[in-house]
Amino acid sequence: MQLGTRWAAGTDAPASVPAALLPAIAEVEQKGLSGHWTLTWLEGRPIAELDAGWEVVQTASGEVVARELED
Repeated sequence: MQLGTRWAAGTDAPASVPAALLPAIAEVEQKGLSGHWTLTWLEGRPIAELDAGWEVVQTASGEVVARELED
């Protein structure tokens, strides 16, 4: 796993966040959640995790999925 960057929800994502993730990140933020996003890379694929319990991932096929994390 490679660490990327962190930024506050509701602010502009850093340039290092892949453009493919931005629409899904915006969709999650429309839920009114607060916290910070953490971008990491696993097996070359980006994962943006919001500490309020959501993640946006790009699958091996290139699909971008936003999902609530389970406890």
